[in-house]
Amino acid sequence: MDSGTAHRRLPIQTEQLAAAVLRALSGNVQLHFEGGRVYDDARPVPVHAPHLQRQLLRADFESSRAVADALALRSRYSDAVLHQRLMPEKSIEKLLFEWLEQLRVESLAPSSLPGTRRNLIRNYRRWSDDFLDSGAAESSLGILLFAFSQIVWSRLMVQALPEHVQDLLEPVRASLAPSLGPALAGLRQCRDDQAAYARHALHIAHEIAQRVDCEYEDSPETKAVRRGDFSLSLDFESGDADAPETQAIIGERGEIPGGRETYRVFTRRYDREVDAADLLRSGLAHEYREALDQRLAQEGVNVGRLSRALRALLTRPRRDGFQYGEEEGRIDGRRLASIVSSPTERRVFYQDRYTPVSHCAVSFLIDCSGSMKQYRADLAFIMDVLMRALDHAGVRSEILGFTTQAWNGGRAQKAWWAAGRPAAPGRLNELCHIVFKAASQPWRRARSSIVAMMKPDLFREGVDGEAVQWACERLLARDEERRVLFVISDGCPMDGATHLANDEFYLDRHLRSVVRHYGQHAGIEILGVGLGLDLSAYYARSLSLDLSEGVGNSVFDVFLALLAGQGKR
Repeated sequence: MDSGTAHRRLPIQTEQLAAAVLRALSGNVQLHFEGGRVYDDARPVPVHAPHLQRQLLRADFESSRAVADALALRSRYSDAVLHQRLMPEKSIEKLLFEWLEQLRVESLAPSSLPGTRRNLIRNYRRWSDDFLDSGAAESSLGILLFAFSQIVWSRLMVQALPEHVQDLLEPVRASLAPSLGPALAGLRQCRDDQAAYARHALHIAHEIAQRVDCEYEDSPETKAVRRGDFSLSLDFESGDADAPETQAIIGERGEIPGGRETYRVFTRRYDREVDAADLLRSGLAHEYREALDQRLAQEGVNVGRLSRALRALLTRPRRDGFQYGEEEGRIDGRRLASIVSSPTERRVFYQDRYTPVSHCAVSFLIDCSGSMKQYRADLAFIMDVLMRALDHAGVRSEILGFTTQAWNGGRAQKAWWAAGRPAAPGRLNELCHIVFKAASQPWRRARSSIVAMMKPDLFREGVDGEAVQWACERLLARDEERRVLFVISDGCPMDGATHLANDEFYLDRHLRSVVRHYGQHAGIEILGVGLGLDLSAYYARSLSLDLSEGVGNSVFDVFLALLAGQGKR
């Protein structure tokens, strides 16, 4: 994934810490984070307030802790049944009413928990800064919504707004005061009484919605604030199952929003498949290889142990003749004379001899998108060790990688522009599929190409679905009975040009479709290995890998566990 989407991933340790806060503050032991989303037991918890949606997409503990605090207060102080009963009908009013209720419960943070209050204030101010920095407040709709939230938040939290924000909001504040003044005063007075507060909130939501309707009645499609990666949509539908699309991020259990359209590729003209050895100068390959060999000597990874474990999991015993001179088994007629001449001789038996034979082909598909660059040395080391061990175990294996040849679409996007930018063009980038080690190559012949994944400029963007499809088709061409594909990634598919020309979840839906097809109909075991996060949104069997403590034997145990049938289902 590229740097622009790094905020979409929530590391496992962060999830666990935030979930502990969530349960402790709310008193609901069923609440937990999973893949960056909050669940109440097995039911997703909707998060509609824009200042929380934005922070849910970040990966740092500060943001996830603030979201946990906010949702815990919502669970503790808001009557969900009453809230739904009072919910207005119009989409815009629903969003505003929902936002007002979330701000109410955040203002009720107990004085005995000053840290919680600080987290909430810091979170809102961070969202406000993001809003302003994105330029979203430069539109009339953006400044109206920003002013609405700032005025309400300031009153409820009894917090002064920064001077530059006050100056920006003054014209809007003056225009809102005549119609909203009494209702705004009532919010603070009634914040302990949800029903009484709701009367004022409904009035405010109705007034703001009317202003939006009047200004945008001729162009309803513009009822959204979007600048760069900042988005605030007024197309709101309430209910647990209808969380905004910003919730459908890596780790979500439900369907990713969007239609069932056929996956399209605008052009394959610029796609290519390359051998990794062709991507490196011989001198650089030699340098990388020396560094990798030196690391293996220092790390102390037990390759022999790993090889034995892989042999036990991926081979079957096959009878391969007989073993003579045994102390038990069937009598060897050729040794009868020795029994007569030497009654104490016991090695006169023979047994069937069995040799482990592999019935499995294993493929490793490496996500070579931008955010994976930080792991490239560790990945090269892990792959090199696994290839050695699989070779010793007699198991055929290959290493593949996927990236793009350009950022932001490259020649494919230019071709789309030249064609007049037709709507919904499908995938818009130049794919680059890399073969680091072919299944037909022994490890020793692939030593110089495996290290090519240490080359930093390989890492760009990622179109995961087509890469998984490519890897699965290569496996299907193999004769082995069991076929296993490990997909090693740190997040969801991301290609900027495709994302902008289609919809945010276009590539996500295709990845899920590909995994489902090859897993269910082609019999390939597709296993996800998430680097610091949960990939179960895409792969039914997946485990996370923590590389923060280095690469030891425990890292390889994750691969063994998945081969043994463990992992989320």
